[in-house]
Amino acid sequence: MKMGITNKEPEISIILPCLNEEESLGLCLDKIREVVAKNGLDVEIIVVDNGSTDLSCKIAMEKKASLISEPEQGYGAAYLRGFAEARGKYIFIADSDGSYDFGEIPSFINQLKAGYDFIIGNRFKGHIEKGAMPLLRRYIGNPILSGLLRIFFRTDIHDSQCGMRAFTKDVLNKLSLKATGMEFASEM
Repeated sequence: MKMGITNKEPEISIILPCLNEEESLGLCLDKIREVVAKNGLDVEIIVVDNGSTDLSCKIAMEKKASLISEPEQGYGAAYLRGFAEARGKYIFIADSDGSYDFGEIPSFINQLKAGYDFIIGNRFKGHIEKGAMPLLRRYIGNPILSGLLRIFFRTDIHDSQCGMRAFTKDVLNKLSLKATGMEFASEM
């Protein structure tokens, strides 16, 4: 099911996976619209529903987002479906649970316009809400994975599991992503 898609190709596709996010989805969409209006961004907002049984789909339609359904369960499956529908030159992704600051969208897009192909957020650089990241992931898992990336691939990634990312459509096409579950973030 698609809602709100026009024939005009947007510059930016914003993709939000969604599974029972009625408490936060509307707030996320409102914040995105506020940032888009304030910065004059040319966007399409795609909500990929992954089997919600709450009011998430209704909220997405009321907020005039493009609503797409992905019956195959999984974080990666939802994103892969969203990527297939995305028409923007730049793609911005983030969870729809309210855990990310959508005010950062212009910063991500500006870096892509400056020539970077892939931008990943860093939750460790700002404030992490209590309970937002389990302690083992916060102090062991994520730092070790991120450290290995820095050592072996000479990257500047400090939060390899951050769900807020942006990249060009060209780089997306080169990645050949396949993972349908939570391992999607690591595969990317």
